[in-house]
Amino acid sequence: MFDMMESAKADANQNKGDVHMSLGKVIRKYRKIRNLTQEEMAGRLGVTAPAVNKWENENSYPDITLLAPIARLLGISLDTLLSFREELTAEEITGMIREADQKLKNEPYEEVLQWAKKKLEEYPNCEELILNFAVIFDAQRLVREIPKEAEYDDYFCSLYTRVLNSADETIRIRAADALVGFYMRKKQYDMAEKYLEYFSIQNPERKRKQAQIYAETDRIEEAYKAYEELLFSDFQRASMELHGMYMLAIQDDDKKRAHMLVEKQRELAKCFEMGKYYEVSSGLDLAVLEKDADTVIDIMEQILSCVEQIGSFRKAPLYEHMKFKEVEEDFIVEMKKNLLKSFRDEESYGFLKDDERWQRLVKQ
Repeated sequence: MFDMMESAKADANQNKGDVHMSLGKVIRKYRKIRNLTQEEMAGRLGVTAPAVNKWENENSYPDITLLAPIARLLGISLDTLLSFREELTAEEITGMIREADQKLKNEPYEEVLQWAKKKLEEYPNCEELILNFAVIFDAQRLVREIPKEAEYDDYFCSLYTRVLNSADETIRIRAADALVGFYMRKKQYDMAEKYLEYFSIQNPERKRKQAQIYAETDRIEEAYKAYEELLFSDFQRASMELHGMYMLAIQDDDKKRAHMLVEKQRELAKCFEMGKYYEVSSGLDLAVLEKDADTVIDIMEQILSCVEQIGSFRKAPLYEHMKFKEVEEDFIVEMKKNLLKSFRDEESYGFLKDDERWQRLVKQ
């Protein structure tokens, strides 16, 4: 057991210097360590000396059936022979991306692409490197003249497809996004829709890109509906985010900022055509907190007067292609009853108990 551990350590230490070495360089390095000539190595493997010379000069590669015999002859593992390493560090990936960018500024596109292909052969399982190289080189075709650039279509699509089933969701989505964009540029919208399926149904980008495809394929009603659904969701999301910021301002005792955020809530509801109920109701909590009796009662009266309009956004021009469930009369009645009940709550509104306007309002 001790010998096996020591052997593994020795192999790992040897391999540390080989992680960036090509197959040819690894063969040359360990052939010399073993004090073998090219002729001797060739003789033991049953090949010619010129064949070994070509391997070491990277003019050709050994047949796959020779890889295990070569590794045994050189006294190394297959991983060492192939300089295999499943993962690169983030710093190494960033360094390669920067190197690619720099090369693309100063060298011919085809030459730099060949360099990138060799890197991907060295690290065939590094999904982040595969994806970033694909994006960089694919994007270059959009901003500069590349001779016969259409000939690269299949290659870049193959790179994106390789990482579509990555365990990393970010990589999957970026690859799918690139394929959607690629096929939209080609006006192959059926293929673009196919790759949209890799987006989560909750991802708004899926619906946004679907809307673009609808528009490009003259499905105008469907495009409008998709965009309107996105807007409606955006209101809900932005409203929750503003409320979260408002709660932070209250926690920080920053009343000025709290008032600003309440006003933003009102403007948001107005901009998204949500109706008067949503415009007025956002200020109630802050008025109660400040024990501003007149403002509290004003807002209460406005809320009660426009409860019937709580679903007015259903008829707003902004959402005319969406279908909403009708608000039932019983729901409105129940909601008004619950509002009045909450307005009578002494813990929240006890400071109003001597106010005649409040007394009249809660007796409704």
